[in-house]
Amino acid sequence: MAMIHYQFESIHPFYDGNGRTGRIINILYLILKRLLDIPILYLSSYIIQHKADYYRLIGELQKEQSEENLEAWILYMLDGVEQTSLATIDLVNSIHELMDECKMKIKFELPKIYSKDLVEILFMHPYTKIEFLVEGLGIYRDTAGRYLNKLNTLGIVQEVKIKNSKFFINTKLFERLQKGLVIE
Repeated sequence: MAMIHYQFESIHPFYDGNGRTGRIINILYLILKRLLDIPILYLSSYIIQHKADYYRLIGELQKEQSEENLEAWILYMLDGVEQTSLATIDLVNSIHELMDECKMKIKFELPKIYSKDLVEILFMHPYTKIEFLVEGLGIYRDTAGRYLNKLNTLGIVQEVKIKNSKFFINTKLFERLQKGLVIE
């Protein structure tokens, strides 16, 4: 049996910041290996929830670089990727459900302004501005303002004024994003 030789260099010699760098490198590696299309995994959520294990396993690896410690670290990270992936799929699916609900509500209650592009704009960010509709739909500013006022009345968005700007918050999307990932 061939002996595996490795040298594990921790990216944790400093107090803060290196763990985030390592997590970014992990995500970029998954993209490089075409295991992930876009950097959508938020491993920090898993690590925060399992912080004691994270520091214990890093400490064991720094103390003794054995195959057993390396395997434990790799299994921890793989579990993190799996749990984060499952939670991200749930988040994306719940956002799709919100989009479908919004689409149906606009389609039936405001059929004259309904369009697939309008719904997509409402879900690009947790907030929308008149300019987003003007650019995205190719409509006049006054028309975009009327659309957003109707959506506000319908309860799909909530108008918020900040200084001289108007923002229209997609309240259900905002609430869902505030809940974040639910990792077990």
